[in-house]
Amino acid sequence: MSVTTARRTGARSSAVGLAGAAVSGLFGFLLAVVLARGFGSAGAGAIFAAVGLLTVACAVCCLGADTGLVWALPRRALATAAPLLTVALAPPLALGLLVAAGGLLLAGPLAGVLLPDAGPSGVRLLSVASAALPLVVAMTVLLSAVRASRPITAYAAVQFGLLPVGRPVAVGAVALAAGGVVAALIGWVLPVLLALVACVALLYRPLGVDGMSALRPVSAEWRPFWSFALPRAVSAAIDSGSMWVGVLLTSALATATDAGVFGGVGRYVLAGQLALQGLRVAVAPQLSRLLGAGRIADAAAVHRQTTVLAIALSWPVYLLLALFAPAFLALFGGDFGAGGTAMAVLSAAMLVNVGLGTVQTVLLMSGHSRRHLAATSAGLACTVGFGLWWIPAGGVLGAAAAWAVGIVVENVAAAIGARQVIGGAVVSRSALLSAAGSVVAVVPIGLCAAAVAGRGLPGLLLACVSLMCGLAAAVSVRRVRELIRGGVALLRDARSGSGTGEDDT
Repeated sequence: MSVTTARRTGARSSAVGLAGAAVSGLFGFLLAVVLARGFGSAGAGAIFAAVGLLTVACAVCCLGADTGLVWALPRRALATAAPLLTVALAPPLALGLLVAAGGLLLAGPLAGVLLPDAGPSGVRLLSVASAALPLVVAMTVLLSAVRASRPITAYAAVQFGLLPVGRPVAVGAVALAAGGVVAALIGWVLPVLLALVACVALLYRPLGVDGMSALRPVSAEWRPFWSFALPRAVSAAIDSGSMWVGVLLTSALATATDAGVFGGVGRYVLAGQLALQGLRVAVAPQLSRLLGAGRIADAAAVHRQTTVLAIALSWPVYLLLALFAPAFLALFGGDFGAGGTAMAVLSAAMLVNVGLGTVQTVLLMSGHSRRHLAATSAGLACTVGFGLWWIPAGGVLGAAAAWAVGIVVENVAAAIGARQVIGGAVVSRSALLSAAGSVVAVVPIGLCAAAVAGRGLPGLLLACVSLMCGLAAAVSVRRVRELIRGGVALLRDARSGSGTGEDDT
C-alpha cells in the first residue's frame, strides 16, 4: 500500500467517522440539555455521577479487551477470528458480573460518599448502574470487534447512531412523564440492550461464528492478546473516565449542583473533540495494519493528515467556546452560568489535545500500551491530585483546572512516545499552519463581536455570521479553492474504491 493509497483510505474512513461524530455530538448535546432542563442542575449532577461511575467501572472491567480487539483483528484473517471473541469477552464479562454484585451490595455506603445530596435516590441510582454494568461491558467489547472487522459505517451506525440518538429520546420521554432521576438513568441504559443485539448480528457472519465450536480458542491465543490488552485496562479506564472523575470528585468534595454544572461544561468540551474522536475511530484499524506491516512512513502520513483535519475542524470550536462560554451555558439554564471560566480553561487545554492529533492512537496501535498507560496515569495523577487540592475551595473552576492540567500532561507524554514510534515529528508544518489560521481567523472576530454585543447569545451570533462571511470571502481566493478541490477529489477517489481490498475491513 503506497502513501497515497494509505491517505485515501484514511480520508474515506475519516469522512464516515466525522459524519458519525457530528450526529453523535448533536444528540449528545441534546441529551445534556434534556438532563439540565428536565431535572435541574442538582438532578443532572446526580445522574452525571451515576453515569460516570458506570463508565469508569465499565472501562476497568473491560480490561483493555476493547482496544485489544481493534489491535488484533486487523492482523488476522477474519474467517478464523471467532475464537478471539471468547478470549476477549470471557474475562471482562466475569469481572463485570463480580463488580456488579459488589455494587448492589455496597450501593448504600457508596451513595453516602459519592451522592451525599441525592438521598434515597442515590442508592437506587447506584443499584441501577451496578445492574447495568455487565450489559455495558459486553456491548463495549463486541462493539470494538465491529469496529475492527466491519466497514466503518457499521460501527458508526451503532456508536454514532443508535446509542446517542436513543438516549435523549428515552430520557426525554421520562422527563415529559415527570419521572425521576432513577427512571432517567434506566432510559440512558436501555439503548445499550439494542446495541448489544446489533453487535451480535453484525459479527455473526464476518467472524465465522457458526456454532459454539467456532468460539472455542486454543491456549496459545490467550497470552499474546492479554499481554497487549491488560496494560491498556487502566489507561482505558482513565481515558473513558477523564471527565467523570471530575464529576465524582466535585460531587463528593463540593455539591451536587457544582457536579451538575461541571458535567454540563464537560459535555461541551467533549463535544468539541468529536471530530478528533471520529478520526481516531476511523483510522485506528488502518494504523494497526500499517504499523504491523512495518509501513511506518504510511502510518505517519495518515497521522499527520488526520491531525491537520482535526485542527481545522476543532480549534475554531474551542476558541468560540472559550470566548462565548456564557452564551453556550445559557442553553442549559441559569444555574449553569457559573461554569463560564471553567469552560474557557478547559477549552485552552483541549487545543493541546487536538493539536497533537492521533498520537495516542499511534502509540496504542503500535503495540506500546505500556507507554500509553504511563501517559494516562500521569494525567490522572494530576487530575486527582490537583482536584483534591483545588475543588473544595474552587468548586467547578477547581475541577476544571485540575482536569486541564491532566489533559495537557497526558497528551504531551503520549506525543513523546508517538514520536519515537514514527521516527519523526508528530506535529507537521501543515498542522501548525492550520492552527495559526484558526487563531487568526477566529480570535480577532470573536473579540470584536464580544466587545460590540457581549459574550452572550447576540455576541455569539454576530461572531458566527462574521466568520461565515469571512469563509465565503476566503473561498473566492484561487489558492483556497484549489485546496478544497484537492480535498474533495481525495475523498471522491477513496469512496470510488481506490486502494486495497483491506479498506472495507
